[in-house]
Amino acid sequence: MNDNNQDPGPFPWEELLSSAGEAAARAYAPFSGFPVGAALLCAGGEVFAGCNVENSSYPLGICAERAALFSAVAAGKREFRALALKIPGRRISTPCGACRQVLSEFCKDLPILVEAGETGERRLFRLAALLPHPFTLEP
Repeated sequence: MNDNNQDPGPFPWEELLSSAGEAAARAYAPFSGFPVGAALLCAGGEVFAGCNVENSSYPLGICAERAALFSAVAAGKREFRALALKIPGRRISTPCGACRQVLSEFCKDLPILVEAGETGERRLFRLAALLPHPFTLEP
């Protein structure tokens, strides 16, 4: 399950993957056919789910990761502990560059567990490894 033999940590991964799976089932992905669900664990234990929502004007859609994060931020949350993603198909894929950058604004080393829906394969990543040099206004 792990990338680089990382410890998956004491996170409720099964609960997060279940929430991500439910969100993926609600995704609106008529153009890509790639419904993704995300579940973001807040520091206080709350879980916010999101799914990708596509649009015929392609740049106007949103990824599941950002949908979950924006929902959490709208609810006043700013500290996050873990992210689980449920993706379709047989291959593991990671968050896109835009999602990596947005997530890094709040948690530079967020653990991210990805599960491929068709095979059940799981891999654990760290955001800092996926985006080692995020854009920041910090000196």
